Amino acid sequence: MSKKQKYYVVWKGVSPGVYTSWTDCQLQIKGYDGALFKSFDTKEEAEHAFASPAHYYIGNHKSDATPQASKALPENFDMNCVAVDAACSGNPGPMEYRGVYLLTGQEIFHFGPVHGTNNIGEFLAIVHALALMKQKGICMTIYSDSRNALSWVKQKKCKTKLERTPKTEELFQMIERAENWLKTNNYSNVPILKWETEVWGEVPADFGRK
Repeated sequence: MSKKQKYYVVWKGVSPGVYTSWTDCQLQIKGYDGALFKSFDTKEEAEHAFASPAHYYIGNHKSDATPQASKALPENFDMNCVAVDAACSGNPGPMEYRGVYLLTGQEIFHFGPVHGTNNIGEFLAIVHALALMKQKGICMTIYSDSRNALSWVKQKKCKTKLERTPKTEELFQMIERAENWLKTNNYSNVPILKWETEVWGEVPADFGRK
């Protein structure tokens, strides 16, 4: 009787990806500090997992749990898109944000930490994604789970109540650059949509610190 085919997802390793042999998987994780990996029974499960944050499958969640983000996505969902998110320890506090390409699960940009708020991070993440696409000459949907950030981008104004102080000066300079970028660039061809957390689970760019 032939051995059942397994698929191995490496979220964090020498070369993240989906592998069809344990040997190939080991080459990516052996000696790699903080490697994240897991095996799956089908290629489809593995590809869905790789396009989602590792913490949906390992860590604080049960290893056999199915993540809401992958399970509930519509069958015709276009994975050729970018999801953004921010995390902040305190309000305000150390803040960082990032963008993840859903088709591969790869983190395509990351910034921080810097003293700020979560809403500011969500706003800057969207603008960062827009600017990156403009630079690369590409166009794909951007998803954010922050209604405030989506509204601020639409208004081309970061309406934060955070006080501008020497501690937050660097962040406010970033905000001003982001607002100026929105006002001087055309990005009407880029869909900027709300990630439906209640239906799809946490946004794939989530930092998993809730």
